[in-house]
Amino acid sequence: MNTVSVRIDENLVSAARAAAKAEFRTVQGQVEFWAKVGRAALDNPDLPASFIAESLMSMAEPREDSTVFTPRSAAKA
Repeated sequence: MNTVSVRIDENLVSAARAAAKAEFRTVQGQVEFWAKVGRAALDNPDLPASFIAESLMSMAEPREDSTVFTPRSAAKA
């Protein structure tokens, strides 16, 4: 992956550092995650940001750790 250097406000980096620690990401990974969430939110203004963030996190999980979705109607049968 190619990388570039950018200047980011120190307060944003501090917030990313704290969030990264809580989410077990690097600071760079946290800023990238926030950028992806923001971009997706702008592209999909009808979706809540929390839904977008959770969707992106679930897409990053290894497939072998996932569980198959079973609709309630199928579970009752």
